[in-house]
Amino acid sequence: MHSFVTLIEHHGLPLVFFCVLLEQAGIPLPAYPVLLVAAAVSSATPQGPLQVLAVAAVAALLADLTWYAAGRRYGSRVLGTLCRLSLSPDSCVRQTQNLYARWGAPSLSFAKFVPGFASLATALAGTTRTSLPVFVGFDLIGATLWAGVAVVLGVAFRDAIDEVLSTLASLGRWGSLLVVALFAVYVLTRWWKRRLLIRQLRMDRISVAQLAELLASDRPPLVLDARPLLQQQREGRIPGALLVELDADTPLPVPDDTDVVVYCACPNDASAVLVARKLMKRGFRRVRPLAGGIDAWRAGGHAIALE
Repeated sequence: MHSFVTLIEHHGLPLVFFCVLLEQAGIPLPAYPVLLVAAAVSSATPQGPLQVLAVAAVAALLADLTWYAAGRRYGSRVLGTLCRLSLSPDSCVRQTQNLYARWGAPSLSFAKFVPGFASLATALAGTTRTSLPVFVGFDLIGATLWAGVAVVLGVAFRDAIDEVLSTLASLGRWGSLLVVALFAVYVLTRWWKRRLLIRQLRMDRISVAQLAELLASDRPPLVLDARPLLQQQREGRIPGALLVELDADTPLPVPDDTDVVVYCACPNDASAVLVARKLMKRGFRRVRPLAGGIDAWRAGGHAIALE
């Protein structure tokens, strides 16, 4: 633990930069404790906390620019990669899309304070073609506020932080093991939540070929689009598909023995599965999510309805 404090004292700014950069890039690394300690240690000089703030904000902005560029180039496919990398629940894609659709680029100003929203929002800014100057402006505000809270807390509670570090240092190797154990618990907790979600998402899917065959039959299924309205309007939908809200209990215009197919554009078809399970609880017995969602439908060369 003494070595950690020494590292902060001699290499605090580079350490802050890389910790924030990695965390904002999606690696499950808690950068806030490093920011708090660095701010507390740097408070010995007037310019120290400001330097920590500037370095953290720049690092966060650089990481966000990477995901913005990826979203702009690869579209919604990058959301799946980001969720897998960050161990975030896949269903957060839908909530993130709704938040960004509602607030737009200004949501980047508070995105880092909303769990599961920050990293995905930057990619969504790219997929929705938010202009670069607008993105940089709002994202820099958000990064500065996010880092600023840690710096202010670190300076305000520097005495308490010093006491905690001194206590850990007095424990010697056990103090270091405690820190490592807490970090391990943090990562394992997020991993376990992800595993529980994946277990919930185990459900029989219908393939794109099967759906196309059913749509051409005498009894076509009811097709529900579980994506946000803004995304549907921008990217189109499967012809005849109806919008369904994830949290709504809107009655469906079909008997409960009708074939129902739900699709989305998120990792593991998460939103589609959640809607399908909710419909099954309401009495619909023949509900299945579309494997691969709208991306698989488009990749199969099938028609897309633009409205």
